Parts: sequence; structure tokens; C-alpha cells
Amino acid sequence: MEQYPLLAMRNISKSFPGVKALDNLNFDLRSGEVHGILGENGAGKSTLIKVLGGIYHPEQGEILINGQKVSIQSVMAAKAQGISIIHQELMLVPHMTVAENIYLTREPKTHSGRIDKAQMNADAQTILDGLGTQIRADTLVGRLSIAQQQQVEIAKALSMNAKILVMDEPTSSLTESEVGVLFQIMRRLRQQGVGIIYISHRMAELFEITDRITVIRDGRFIGTCVTSETDADSLIAMMVGAKLESFYTFTKRTFGEVALEVKNIRRKGVLNDVSFSVREGEVLGFGGLVGAGRTELMEVIYGAQPLESGQIYYKGQPVKIDSPRKGIKTGIGLVPEDRKGKGLFLDKNVAWNSTINCLDRFANGTFGLVRTKEVEKEAEKYQKAFNIKTPTLNQLVMNLSGGNQQKVVLAKTMAADAEVIMFDEHTRGIDVGAKQEIYNLMNELAAQGKGILMVSSDMPELLGMCDRIVVISEGRQTGIVDKEDFSQETILSLASISAVKDA
Repeated sequence: MEQYPLLAMRNISKSFPGVKALDNLNFDLRSGEVHGILGENGAGKSTLIKVLGGIYHPEQGEILINGQKVSIQSVMAAKAQGISIIHQELMLVPHMTVAENIYLTREPKTHSGRIDKAQMNADAQTILDGLGTQIRADTLVGRLSIAQQQQVEIAKALSMNAKILVMDEPTSSLTESEVGVLFQIMRRLRQQGVGIIYISHRMAELFEITDRITVIRDGRFIGTCVTSETDADSLIAMMVGAKLESFYTFTKRTFGEVALEVKNIRRKGVLNDVSFSVREGEVLGFGGLVGAGRTELMEVIYGAQPLESGQIYYKGQPVKIDSPRKGIKTGIGLVPEDRKGKGLFLDKNVAWNSTINCLDRFANGTFGLVRTKEVEKEAEKYQKAFNIKTPTLNQLVMNLSGGNQQKVVLAKTMAADAEVIMFDEHTRGIDVGAKQEIYNLMNELAAQGKGILMVSSDMPELLGMCDRIVVISEGRQTGIVDKEDFSQETILSLASISAVKDA
């Protein structure tokens, strides 16, 4: 064993107004190790990484690299110490080539002072080949898949001689095969002595790729486990402070009348003759492969995408929904897949975001002045109901953790009194504790007679929460499976059926 760990963070504390984000926290990373960090949203994972990356400065504590104390006061200082962070939102320039992105601001120069493109392409290609990628250095980044762009970010880090690589939810937008390629690259890096900090909520991935896992809760160090010597139940108990007896809290439901029915919905190249209904008190799941058209279907129903043909019925009555505003007024709510891009106004506060869909209820007469106190009272109701962790309702949503941002989206949806609620990949990037809260909420909504549509790529989630599952393949409905017939094999088989394309 090495005399000193590659990285040691000792007694790190960091506070924000009203919140102690890190409380005397300890963490270490060895050379050639993949070390997972696990914790609920708001536990302090992002803050810890930002301290390591020079974005935040701790009030106390120290950072040591190979046993030597270092001062990391900026992002550039972190990079100089061999620390690189690959964020969920990739930071590449799409109209520049791969090589140009890798060496941006560090381009090799000729004797005359011009950029040496041949040398830059050659150096970039050497790094890319060393990772085992199929990417050409002269390709425009905008033409690459998300998985390939991620590989470019790794190559960029290695070009700066990174020895500590932080990967924050790197698989959230990847297919299963792309995850496999990423793990192959990570294993190569591990053999080269690179230490990798791996942040993920996906338990199966942590067990597949990590050597050790550290759990943090409420900004405090809870414990570090050797991955091969622990199990999911133990980690979950460490995360939430108690053992989750039943992860998917399915209960036998009572159904009412049909809340929403769609017949023969079509949108050329996207959706082809999709028909289904959801009853009051029912959770109707939507399974399928990535790109099958499930998100597009939800957006058509909500009015965010145009309906070319077909009919939507709400409470038995035909409705024309040609905008999200019309969808909201009809009684349909959507928790979108992209919470930051489509679900929230990041530069607005919690109160504003929570009530934006129902502000007209709090507006006075002709001039439309908003009754601020009533808005705050309404927002506070949902903040308490959904356990949104925020110092005040005036906190900007961009400053909340991902899980708490998702809860604000839920608050916004519920505040509009929706009777049919569509959840689109609503637990992606959310920890097990927050997932449990959302599952409980969905069960409560179903018990109240709400009709719920749930899109998920998490098979256990679909099987555990839904009463029926509609399977979509290439924009076409390939089957509807009842609860008693649920199996992973059945869903995957229907999801793999090649649909007949529109003529």
C-alpha cells in the first residue's frame, strides 16, 4: 500500500447562509482507485467536489496530495495540481474540433507563433487512441454523441496530466452499451494510476466499477466501505439513517373513471397510432428504449409539441391542447425529463417557481398585481409537504441540489391542481431517499384519484410502481402489459420490436 493516499481531504467544513453544507468531513483517494461517493441530494457531494476543484473555499480543513499540503484557491490552481472535474453538463465548444477543444488556450505553436494544427491533431489523436476510443481528432464536437463528448472531456483532462479525475453522474444520459465503453476507459485509467472519484446514484454501477464507496449524509462523513465487502441495503441504511423496508411502496389501488384517453395519436417520424387510457387512481407506466418516442408523447399530450392527427379526451370530453398553458388549464401537469431546461426558471427563487403555474389565482383585478403574502403561503405549503431543503423561499433554484430542484418542479405541477400528472424520467439523478419520497407522493396522488402517467428507463421502477405498462418502440405502441403479466423479459421484448415506419 502507498505510504500516503493520492488525495486526502481532512476536516473540511463549508457553510452557506442558513446551511452547513460540509461539517468536518474527511475523504481520501488512492492511486489507481475508483472511489464512489454516495449520498442523498443535498448531502454535500457537490460542495465537496467544488472545494476540491477550487470553486469554493472551505472555512476549515486541509487538502493533501501525496502527503503534501496544497492550497487550491481557484480552478486553475486545481488543474495545476492534476485535478480535473467532468461535470454533468459537459463544457465543450460544439463548432470546434475535438483537438481544438482538448487544447483550447493551450495550443502548440510553430516557431513563427502560429497554432501548429498538425501537432495538435497528432497529440490529441494519441490521447484518444490511448483511451481506446474511435474518435478522430479533426471531428467537430457538435457531431459527436453525448458519450463521445464525455470521452473528449476525459482526453482533455489527460492532456493536462490529470492524476485525480472526478466524474459527476457520468452515465445519466448514456445507453447501456455506452456505459460499458465508459467503464472500459475507466479501467484503463485505473491501470495507469489515475485516481477516479465517481459520483452516482445508480447502485448497480457503483458495485460494478468502484473499489471503495464513501457515504456522506447532511454534510458529514458516515463511513467508507470496500465495495466487495458491502451490499446495497447497508449502503442505503447509511445514506438515509434507516433501512428502507420496501423501496417500491406499491399498494393495491382502487380505480375510478377514465381520466385521460388518447386515440390514434400521430406525429410524422415520431409517433404512429398510439392509443391508451389512464383511470383515476391508476399509475400507467411507459416503457421502451431511449429514443422510442415516450417523451415526445408526453409533450404532445401537454401541448408542448404539435398533434398532427388523433384525439385527446379529458374526463370523457374531447379537448384541443395546443400549448402548455392550455394543458395546465385543462388539468394536465408535466414533470419534464429536463428539469433545468424545461421545468424550472433557474434564476428565480423557490416561491416564484413553485407558484408560477397558478399565479393568476393570486392576482388583483385589472392591474394584475400579485398578492405576495398569499404566494409565499402557497409556496411554503409545498415546501413543507415535499420537504424541499432550502434556507428560505427566496433562495434561487439554481443553488439547490438536483433532488430539491426536482421537488420544486413537483410543487409547481401540483400547485396548478392537475388531475392528470405525467412524470417523465422524474427520478433520474436523484438519490434513493428522494426517490422514496417521490414514490410515496405518487401513491398519495393515486389514492386521491389522480391519473398518473410515468415514463421511466429504470425497469425495477416501472415494475414496482405501475398498474399497467404501455410499451413504445420507434414511436409505435407495441403492447400494454397488465400487472399480473409484468416481467422484465416481456417489457424488453416488446420494446425491441421494430416498428413499421410511416410511408
